[in-house]
Formats: sequence, structure tokens, C-alpha cells
Amino acid sequence: MYPPKLITTPVIWELSQKFPLVTNVRQASVTDEIGVVCLELEGKRSDIKTAIKWLEKIGVSVEPVEINVIES
Repeated sequence: MYPPKLITTPVIWELSQKFPLVTNVRQASVTDEIGVVCLELEGKRSDIKTAIKWLEKIGVSVEPVEINVIES
């Protein structure tokens, strides 16, 4: 989830530039007040963990989601 201050920031693009990961937006909902994105990350586990720490540092709330939840 994105806080309001990051709604217009290209966070997923920045993530793809900073870390050697493949990103895939599976679901998204953005309003003026909040952005909720279900983002699939593919890459080395260590790179994914570092990327998640970066997201949390900039104010993005990260919660793991099971892939079968997205596909149903």
C-alpha cells in the first residue's frame, strides 16, 4: 500500500531501476488517498528482501500474498 505522499511517485519503476528484479503488476487500485498494488517480484531472494526493505523505508507497506489468491 502506498501512502498519499507517494501516489504520484513512480515507485515500481524506481524499484526496477534499483534492483535486478522482474516486476509484474497483478492487481492495482489507486485513488487520491491510497494506492494498493499486488506486485509479483521475481529474482534472487536476497535482492527481493533488500527491495522490500527499501520499499518500507520510503513508506510503502508491504505484505506477502500467496500467488493462488491472485489467480482465483
